[in-house]
Amino acid sequence: MSYSVLILTLNEELNIERCIASLKNCNDIVILDSFSSDNTLNLANKYDNVRVYKRDFDNYANQRNYGLTDISYTNDWLLMLDADEVVPDELDEEIKNALNTVESNVCMFRMRRKDHFMGRWLKHSSGYPTWFGRLMRIGRVIIEREINEEYHTDGDVNYLNEHIYHYPFNKGVQEWFEKHNRYSSMEALEYYNKKTDLKTLQTKILNSDPVIRRAGLKQLIYSLPFRPLVMFLSLYFLRRGFLDGRAGFNFCVLRSFYEYMINCKKIELRRRAMGEPL
Repeated sequence: MSYSVLILTLNEELNIERCIASLKNCNDIVILDSFSSDNTLNLANKYDNVRVYKRDFDNYANQRNYGLTDISYTNDWLLMLDADEVVPDELDEEIKNALNTVESNVCMFRMRRKDHFMGRWLKHSSGYPTWFGRLMRIGRVIIEREINEEYHTDGDVNYLNEHIYHYPFNKGVQEWFEKHNRYSSMEALEYYNKKTDLKTLQTKILNSDPVIRRAGLKQLIYSLPFRPLVMFLSLYFLRRGFLDGRAGFNFCVLRSFYEYMINCKKIELRRRAMGEPL
C-alpha cells in the first residue's frame, strides 16, 4: 500500500532535494511552505510527484494540523517529515509492508530517528531511542503542543523497527543556533504557562507508553534547578555520549546551552510579569 508524505519547509534549499530523492517510490509528496525566500520551491517543483502549498507559520502544531485537515491526499496514510530528514529504503519497505497488513483499529505508527552530526550517528548523546508518531491514518490524528509536538490518536498505535535519518546541522551550526533561539523562546513560554501537578506528573512518569513517559520525564527535568548541567551530565555520562567522540561532546554542550537559553527566557518572562527590571 502506498502512503503520502507531508514536508514542512522554510528556506530549505540545502535539504529539500535530498529529502525528496529519498522518497523515490512515493507517488504523492506535499510541500507545505512558510513562504521561503530562497530556492526551495523551485527545486521542489522539478519533481512530478510533488505538490506545493503555502501557509504563514504561526506554530508547528497548527502548521501540521492544517496539513492534515485542509489538504487532500492520494492515499489514506500520511508520513510527516521535516526537510532535513531522509527515508532510507529499509524504512520505506517496512512502511509499505506494515500498511498492507494493518488492522482497521490501528491509526498511527511510531518510529525512531537517527540524528547525525559531524559525519556520525549520535547513538548515545542524542538521547536515542526516542519514539515519534509520524505515520498516521488521515482523519484519525490530531497534533498538540506548539513546539516539539505531540501526536494523539483515538485509535491504536503500532511501532516500526526502521529509522528516519535526521541531519539537523546540514545548514550549519549558525543556523542551528538561530533555529534553537526561536525554539527556546517557544519552550520558555510553554513551560512558563504550564502548572506542574505532581499527581499528574507521577502518572505520566509511570505510564507504560514511552511517549507519555518521556513527556512526564521532560516536564520533571524542566522543574529541576541547574537543568542545563543536569542535561549535560545525563547525556554525556549516563547516556554515554562520550562514546560518540568529539561529535558527542559538542552535541551535549550545544544541548545544555539550549536548556540554558530556555532557563534565561523563563526568568525573563517571570520578571516582566512582575514588573521587575530585566
